[in-house]
Order: sequence, then C-alpha cells, then structure tokens
Amino acid sequence: MLSRRQFAHSLGAVSALSLSAVSPGARRAFAQDDNSNGPVQALTSRSNPKIQKSRDTALSILKPSKAELDRGLKLHAESIVFDAYGFGPRASVDGDALAAAVQAGASGAELKDLREEMTMTRFVTDQVEQQEFRDAWRASGVTCVFNNAGEEGQDPLRLIKRLARHTYTTDLMRGFVFKAAAPNDIVTAKRENRHCYYLTGNGVPLTQQWVSVADELQFVRVFYQLGIRMMHLTYQRRNMIGDGCGEKTDAGLSDFGNKAIAEMNRVGVIPDCAHSGWKTSLEAAKASSRPVVASHSTCAGVYRHFRSKPDNVIKAIVDSGGYVGMCCIPRYLGGSGDIQALLDHVDYAIEKFGPDAVAIGTDVSYQSQSSGTQNAKVPKQPKQREEFRMLWPSDNFKTTREMNESIAWTNWPLYTVGLVQRGHSDEVIRKVIGGNVMRVITESM
Repeated sequence: MLSRRQFAHSLGAVSALSLSAVSPGARRAFAQDDNSNGPVQALTSRSNPKIQKSRDTALSILKPSKAELDRGLKLHAESIVFDAYGFGPRASVDGDALAAAVQAGASGAELKDLREEMTMTRFVTDQVEQQEFRDAWRASGVTCVFNNAGEEGQDPLRLIKRLARHTYTTDLMRGFVFKAAAPNDIVTAKRENRHCYYLTGNGVPLTQQWVSVADELQFVRVFYQLGIRMMHLTYQRRNMIGDGCGEKTDAGLSDFGNKAIAEMNRVGVIPDCAHSGWKTSLEAAKASSRPVVASHSTCAGVYRHFRSKPDNVIKAIVDSGGYVGMCCIPRYLGGSGDIQALLDHVDYAIEKFGPDAVAIGTDVSYQSQSSGTQNAKVPKQPKQREEFRMLWPSDNFKTTREMNESIAWTNWPLYTVGLVQRGHSDEVIRKVIGGNVMRVITESM
C-alpha cells in the first residue's frame, strides 16, 4: 500500500499533464483558483483533514500500486466525470440561527425547511463554507452532478423548493458552478475548469386535480423549462404512477403511469426508476420510447436488497438505452459495504450487460467539517413519527464509519483508480465515470 507521502509524490509526478486542450482563459482561472500546476494536482491541492481521512481509508482498502494510482488519477483528471445522481457539497447549518428558531416556537416543518435551506445555500454568503464547498468539488474531480433538486413527492410546491435553492446558488456562483441545460454545457464546464449541476426532481409534479390526463401532466413541461431533466417515477411508496420499492405488492406501472412516461418522452425528461418496485421498473423500461435509468441503485445479482435491481430489470433498462447507476450506500451494496463492494457491483453489471450499462450515482454528499459543531448548538427536538415516504423495510446490515469514509463523495478519483485495478480499459472507465450519462442525456433531448 502507498503511504500518504508516496501518494503525494505520485500526484506530483503525474501533475505534469498538459493543459494544451484547455482554453487560455480557463488555464488562467485554473492557476488563480486552484493554485496548482496541473489537473491531477488539483485533486489534492486543498485537501482538508476530513477529505484526507476518507482518502486514506479508501487507499488502505484498495492498496494501489504507484502505476495504478498514476494512471487512474490522470484518467480521472482528463475525463468528464458525471455523478449519475447525487448532491453537491453541503454547508453546515448556522447553529445559532437554528437554535433561535427553535426558541421562537418554529414548527418541525419550519425547522426542517430552514435546515435544508441552510445546507443548500449557506456557502453562497459564508466565505469559510464557500471555500470548503470549492475544495470538495476540486478534490472530487467531478465535472457535473445530476443533482437532487426536488423533495420526494408529487406536489409542485413541494418539488419547487430545492429547485429554487439550487437555482439561487448557481446564479450567484456561476463562475465556479452553474446550472447546465444541455449536454454541451457540461463539455463547456470541463473545458473551462468549472463545475455544473444537471437537475433531477424526486417526483413527477402532479396537481392531483384529475381534470384530464393532459391537465394533470402539464407541469412536466413546466419543470423541464425550469431545468429539470430527470424525474423519479415513484419514491418508496405507491403513487398514481406505480408502486415504489417499499411496497410488498409491487403491482407495477398504472395506466396513468404509462401516460406519464409518454409525456416525459415527449418533453425530454428521463424516467428514473431508482426507487420504483421491480415490476414497476420493468414495465417502465418496456413502455418508454427513450432511455430509462435507475440512477442510484445496485445489482441484486451481487446483493439482494429492495433498492437493488434484479437481472431481468437491468436488462430491460439497458435495452431501453439506459443504465443502472451504482450508489455509495453501504447497506444497499452489502458484502464489505466499502469501495470494493461498490466496484463489485460495477464489475458485475459490465460483465453481464456490457460497459454501456453502468454508471455511478453516489446518492451521497460532502458535509461541511463544521456540521457537528453547529448542530450541537441546536436544542434537541421531541421524537417525531417517521414520515410516510420513509417507511422502508428493515434490514440487519451494520454500517461502519470506515465503509462510509471509503466511498465518500470526495473519493471519486479513487473510484477511477479502483476501476483501473480491476483491469478495465480507459474507454470502459470513461463510460462508467461519465460517458454513459452523457450519452443518455444527449439521446433524451
């Protein structure tokens, strides 16, 4: 295994990667912004203790040779890296402000909303949080995140809040991170050494008035115009589109669900069955005339979990032109629950369904180092009932700190190193870490 000193030396050795393909303006911005001497060096130029600890954990598991590390980091730095589903780095809350809201008698719903707004926007105005936000992006080497911009559900007002927050942050920080509207925007982000969000909503917006099918689905187009490019068909529970993965019955796609997918195909919104039941997922993939994805899931052939997808469902998704994004949730990965388990799922999908079948949709975010300190300032709230949407089947899997650290969002460069270790070609790796998502979003426009 490489020591931290050897890892740093290796980075220095690879950092001579040429910037000739990058525009002069981007090269200047890179030098000013990153204070580094190459794209590879940017992956570690401002590695804080939290980022480094996660990286050390993953390295201790992977134990890459210097040649594997060199090749993996160089490939990662050169490639468009696209998180198939996740979250940009999160700020800490303002503990004093949140505590004041508690003392003023704010409801549980108000406090949840305020907490979410702080974590999604506070790095815009707080310079310390903003620096850590930037550092996490750079350490990840991620070009674009298919970012969760909708709270789980169908109510348009519920779905619009996160969309507003991400629009706010990208409007005010567009020199560093912006909202992409089309695939070429992501190519531009890579060329200019910037980052971007492609936005996904965690539900199909429905008014629940049921005047007519066309009336009920009119907000699909509205949310597309606001920037949403992918939508969950269901979350854990049953809705009017189909059954979620938490339903024992798994009754499949409804008649209305077929109409919803047809409208998404027409408008250019990608149907996402990551949280749908297996039958619902299968029927959605067969009903769609455009690619369907399971943006953040796992392979039941490796570890059977209700959030995984069995082989017949994955085949239907792949046959539609889509992919399965492997997530970074240990209890869904099973086995060792760490970075090797993540790579096991990727390997399985490539071997069974080909290199076009798989992406990585982390479903995790980087959390500010100040989160613990700020959260400690907030008075504890009375225990509340579990939300209906979160009624998941229980399992006995025990998650450890090491598991989570090894597949931390800022460890994206080491996912690539791990794929190098597994013997995959550069072409295949490029598809897995971004190329397949780029293909699907292009075909879905």
